[in-house]
Amino acid sequence: MNTFRKILVRILSPLMLIGAFTASAGNYAAKKDIVDVAASNSDFSTLVAAVKAAGLVDTLKGDGPFTVFAPTNEAFAKLPAGTVESLLKPENKDKLTAILTYHVVSGKVLAKQVVTIDSATSVQGSKIAVATTDGKVKVNNANVVMTDIKASNGVIHVIDSVILPSEDKTAAGR
Repeated sequence: MNTFRKILVRILSPLMLIGAFTASAGNYAAKKDIVDVAASNSDFSTLVAAVKAAGLVDTLKGDGPFTVFAPTNEAFAKLPAGTVESLLKPENKDKLTAILTYHVVSGKVLAKQVVTIDSATSVQGSKIAVATTDGKVKVNNANVVMTDIKASNGVIHVIDSVILPSEDKTAAGR
């Protein structure tokens, strides 16, 4: 029964996420900035908490445009136990900032453009690998599970794993 429940959650979670965004999408979402769009969906509460802890709220509320590969709460839960809690501590702000800015690309890159590229340079400075296979897009090791959530200052693509920059770039950000 427990295995069945896990499978059911894995199948239904993306569908519930899509439904939540579809209900709030359109003109209303386009009037909200990236932070407000993410904050309006409880599946991004960990991401929003991390953005606040890193001091990136004002940046991501700025003019942009930005493209954000946004990990869900479930994506953050895949990290080793204690990782998120550790990153949210003030003494780890630089490392958290490096990780979060690795999920952001300057400019508004819609799904139709993402499928035509093999990499993108993040705001953090490292390259993000982009691969399209059988119509499915991956950024590094993360699957893109929803695309083109429009915000007034860019676009969000939902991913199922947290992507991490190389250790050299993360350490350099400290």
